[in-house]
Amino acid sequence: MRLRRFASVVATVVLVLGCAAVRAGGAVGDDAVSDEAMGRAWWAHVQYLADDSLKGRLTGSDEYLKAAAYVVGRFKEYGLKPAGVNGGFYQPVTFDVQRVLADKSSMSLVVNGKAEPLVLGTDAVLGSRWAQVGTVDAPLVFIGYGLHLPEAKYDDFNSAEVPWKELKGKVVVYINGGPAELPGPLKSYARTAPFVKALRDAGAVGAISIPTPKSMDFGWQRVASGGSQPGMRLVATPEAGGVAERHPALADDHGAMFTATFNPAEAEKLFAGTGHTFAEMLALADAQKPLPRFALGKRVTATVVGEHTEVVSPNIVAKLEGWDPVLSKEYVIVSAHLDHLGVGAPIKGKTIYNGAMDDASGVASVLETAKRFGESKTRPKRSILFLIFTAEEKGLLGSRYYAGHPTVPEGSIKADLNLDMFMPIFALKKLHVQGLEQSTLAVDAKKVGEAHHIVIAGDPEPDRNSFIRTDQYSFVQAGIPALAFKFGWEPGSPEYKAWRGWLAQRYHSTEDDLSQPVDLVAAAQFNSYFADLARTVADDPATPHYLETSFFKRFEQ
Repeated sequence: MRLRRFASVVATVVLVLGCAAVRAGGAVGDDAVSDEAMGRAWWAHVQYLADDSLKGRLTGSDEYLKAAAYVVGRFKEYGLKPAGVNGGFYQPVTFDVQRVLADKSSMSLVVNGKAEPLVLGTDAVLGSRWAQVGTVDAPLVFIGYGLHLPEAKYDDFNSAEVPWKELKGKVVVYINGGPAELPGPLKSYARTAPFVKALRDAGAVGAISIPTPKSMDFGWQRVASGGSQPGMRLVATPEAGGVAERHPALADDHGAMFTATFNPAEAEKLFAGTGHTFAEMLALADAQKPLPRFALGKRVTATVVGEHTEVVSPNIVAKLEGWDPVLSKEYVIVSAHLDHLGVGAPIKGKTIYNGAMDDASGVASVLETAKRFGESKTRPKRSILFLIFTAEEKGLLGSRYYAGHPTVPEGSIKADLNLDMFMPIFALKKLHVQGLEQSTLAVDAKKVGEAHHIVIAGDPEPDRNSFIRTDQYSFVQAGIPALAFKFGWEPGSPEYKAWRGWLAQRYHSTEDDLSQPVDLVAAAQFNSYFADLARTVADDPATPHYLETSFFKRFEQ
C-alpha cells in the first residue's frame, strides 16, 4: 500500500511539474550570464523546495515526494540518465518510525531511595533515534566524554576509576567533547558506531548525554522543541548482514536502549552529592582536559511511551556518463539531502520548518551543477552520480543506505562531494571543508580554490561534530574519500558573527525560510567553484585515496 501511494504521488507530481515547473532563468555555464543571474537561477530551486506548500519536506511525506518529483523533473530536463532501481531515478528506502510521547512518559532521579521527578522538556529530553526500552531503572555512572578509542589508547569505557565490567546494567552519563590530544574527526567518529557497540559490549542499558553550552548550535528551548520530532531507523533487511560484513561501520543498531539528553542548565542534579560539580566538569571540557569518571550515587527510572509506524521514502539517483573508456566505469558523487523537519512545535507562531538553507540550498546547487554539466560540450572522464538523499535529518540514513546498497557496481564510487547548508549568507572568500585533512581530495579542492581566489581550510570547530553530521560521513564509513563544504570565516569577524547568529536564530527553526537574507552572487560563485571541483576530480587520472596518516584509511576496501 505504501509503495503504491509513493508511486501514485510521484506520477501525479511529475505530470504537474512537466506543465508548470519553477524555471531557473539564465544559462548556467554561459560566460555572458552574470553571477547575479546565476544566483537567481539557484534561488528559484530553493524557492520551490522551501515554500510553505511543501511543509518542510519530512521524510516520506507527500510533500517530500512532491519535492523529489521536482528534482527528477530537473534531472530529466538537464539530460541526465536514471541510476536508481528498476530503471528509474528512485531508490526507495524503508524506515521504522518512532515518535516519543513526552506527555505520556516520565523520568525521575532516585536519590537515597527517594524519587525526584524530572520535568521532560525542561530537565531532559527523551531520545527517539534508537528504539526506546519502555521502562528503565538503573544506576547512573559518569564516564567523562564517553569516547571508546582503544586504537588511540584512550577509553572512557574502561578506565581505572570505572572499569569496563562495572558498566553492566548501568546507564552511562557523558559530556560532549574530548581531550585536546585527540583529533577532531576521531572524536566525532567515536560518537557513531563505536559508541553504540561499546554500550552493547559493556552491557550498559542506556546513555544520557549532556551537551556543553559551548558546543550547542542553539539554546535548550530549541533542543526541547525537537523532542516532538519522530526518530527513524533503517528497517532490517536480509541484505543488512552483507552490508555489515563489507562495511562494518555502516551497520545499524536495532536493539532497544534508554537514551536521553540532559539540559546543561539542570545538570547539577546529576552530580549533587558526588564531591564533584557539573560546573567543574564543564570547565574541564571547555578546556579540552581529561575528565574523571565516577559513580553518581543515584538511579534513573523512566517510562517511555511511543508510537511506531513505517514509512517508505526514496533517494534520488541520476548519472552523467563519462567519456574515458576506462575511467567512465568509475563514479564521482555530487550530493545533498532533500528532507527537513516537516511540521513541528511552533516557534514565534510558525510551525513549518522550511529548511531553505538546510538543505534546499544544497539540492539547488546539485541541480545547477547538473545543469552546467548537461549543457557542457565536454563530458568528464569519470562518470558523475547526482545523488539526493532522504532521511539525513534522521541520522544520515538515506546516505548510509546508499553507501551500503549502491545502484552502481560495488567499488566503482571513488569520491563524494557533499553539500549541506553551505551557507551563502556573506561574501565568499573562504571555505571550511570537512574531511580536508583525510584524503588526496584536498589537492584538487585547494587547486580549484586557488583558481577561484577562495581560501580552502579545514573545520575550525571540530567539537561541533560536523564531520559526522552530514551525508559525506556515510561514504567515509564505506572507505570512500569525501568532502563537505561551508562558507568560511575568521574568528571574531563579521562573517563569524553572522554564522553564529544564523545557528542561534535559524538552524532547525521555522526561521530557516525564504524571508532570510541570502547573498545570491556568493551562491553563484560557490556553484562555479563546486562544478569545477567536480570536473577536476572526475578528470584526475589519479584515484582519490585516504592518506597514510588518516585514521579512516582502515575503511578503504
